[in-house]
Amino acid sequence: MERVGDDMIFEEILSRLPAKVVCRFKCVSKQWCYELSTPKFVFIHARRVGNSIQKKLLSLKENSIVVDDIVAGNLEEDTSETVTFPYDVEPSFLSIIRSFNGLILLCIKRSYNELVLWNPTTRRFKLISDDYFSRYFGRHNDTGGMYFDEHNDLKVLHINCYWDVVTARVYSRHNDSWRKLNFLNGTQLGSNFYSWSPGIYSDKKIYFMVSNYWIPPGERNIVVFDVISETFSILHFPEHMEVNPCQGHFLTISNKLHVIVVQYAGELIADLVKYEHDEWIKVFSFNRARIVHHMETQERTNIIQNNKWLITSIWGDTVEVVLCNDSFNYIQHVDNYNGPKGALFLETIVSPFY
Repeated sequence: MERVGDDMIFEEILSRLPAKVVCRFKCVSKQWCYELSTPKFVFIHARRVGNSIQKKLLSLKENSIVVDDIVAGNLEEDTSETVTFPYDVEPSFLSIIRSFNGLILLCIKRSYNELVLWNPTTRRFKLISDDYFSRYFGRHNDTGGMYFDEHNDLKVLHINCYWDVVTARVYSRHNDSWRKLNFLNGTQLGSNFYSWSPGIYSDKKIYFMVSNYWIPPGERNIVVFDVISETFSILHFPEHMEVNPCQGHFLTISNKLHVIVVQYAGELIADLVKYEHDEWIKVFSFNRARIVHHMETQERTNIIQNNKWLITSIWGDTVEVVLCNDSFNYIQHVDNYNGPKGALFLETIVSPFY
């Protein structure tokens, strides 16, 4: 019998195993530890995991951090486990900025602020903030995203709005340093009247929802960051968002950018629209949308429970929609969605370190 080569063992067999199992196999030998830690293997493993219908939901509670199993968009019963954050800080002082390829970017909000890259599966973490983050971190004024560049270097984008000025900076995992980027000229998006959503990655771009509900009422913008050119631009809004007041919530489904549009036109209306071929396409309308004023302890946002889905607004509202058969099947393929206190993530071995 022909001997199975190392490439076949690592790239075709071990890359299909769950992240926690891969971590245990690193203890077999120094050679296996090295092979299972190479950028090539980590990339192949993350790509395979990304195609799975199994995900995790991390939720920040008042005194604990809980992880639940999510299969095809549904919360699996009796799978909750409590995880420990690497720093001695109460979860109430944590804010989730973004999840990406198994890593979660969080801000520790204390007398001084710190940004942390954390892989809750491998428990590895890295403090990446510098002196720039000394002032208060605002949920509506600070945001960010993550991506890999063409050299497979993990980058962290941070956007801060302060005194009507938007400052964009990017962190390189390879260089372990920050540098400033040029933002759009002639905009007023740094005003305190605007609220920025977390950035969501889709097709080599990161999208931000920037809303102004005060002056003028209902103004909304989509800011796009191109990860290749590292430049910003403005994307037009769907026609469905002409009604005021109106909110938009980003998510990706089957790796395609989508927006949940919540409108108040006599009654609460929630639509799902998709961005494809430079156009916005309405997918369907949700049934019986309503504002949830009080969430039960067992309820989670952004996942399916009892044929219902709770949507978290960047303004703090929670909207419940009822899923019919078509919307239920479609929503099962949600890849990424997060808010300040919860995020979907994949179990990968991606490291915060280079």
